[in-house]
Amino acid sequence: MTNKLGLYEKAMPDVPWREKLQAAREAGFDFVEMSVDESAARLARLDWTAAQRRELLETCRDIGLHVETMCLSGHRKFPLGSSNPTTEERSLDIMQKAIELARDLEIGIIQLAGYDVYYDETPTPETRERFTRNLARSAKMAASANVVLALETMENDFLNTITKGMDFVRKVGSPFLQMYPDMGNVTNGAVDVAADIESGRGHIAAAHLKETVPGVFRDMMFGDGRVDFALVTRLLREQGVTRYTAEFWHDGGDDWREKLKFVHDFLRPFLN
Repeated sequence: MTNKLGLYEKAMPDVPWREKLQAAREAGFDFVEMSVDESAARLARLDWTAAQRRELLETCRDIGLHVETMCLSGHRKFPLGSSNPTTEERSLDIMQKAIELARDLEIGIIQLAGYDVYYDETPTPETRERFTRNLARSAKMAASANVVLALETMENDFLNTITKGMDFVRKVGSPFLQMYPDMGNVTNGAVDVAADIESGRGHIAAAHLKETVPGVFRDMMFGDGRVDFALVTRLLREQGVTRYTAEFWHDGGDDWREKLKFVHDFLRPFLN
């Protein structure tokens, strides 16, 4: 069984896709994870023309490394649980377009941010129920395109563990809604990391490998945090999880290619 190690797109500067794919391949990664965040530039990807979609696919085939997963965090600005009908409608439109883009780019998994609401609303039982209802609608959209949606564990109390995410997976009850946990966030959020990973058995489609310490959830280099990568990858591999993505962010430096290589060489041994 081959365990694949992917690279989060935001670990690289905003260079052309060909350069991103080449850099990821040269560093040793097996695939790239596309980011569709809340910025106008990345949300605009949802409206790419057929020609733009074909161009990226052809570039992937030419380089020999593909965009295999998508991190869809645009719902932070347009959350599925919003009580504003216009925002809710926009959230579902984003979902439908993201699923269609994934289908066209041959992306198999879309990672969803585990927030019912984010900026302008406080979570309530009503926002939670609306989030659950719209997850079910989204899973039906995904089923039509044969694309898997998978919930990410986040940094807030709403969904910071796999155990909490599994509540939604069970309620929706679709094979097209699974878990895509962030091991850094789980390490910060779970009382017992091993038990939390076990709670997702049979439903973990992939995992983010990210470094954290208590109270810090991003912008850390691997080796500087407290995540037990040996433990979490062993437990995930025992469940049959074979897809992992290195999540970190480009810091603006010119040595980004060297950092890609460092991260690859740090994480790869845990997957063998």
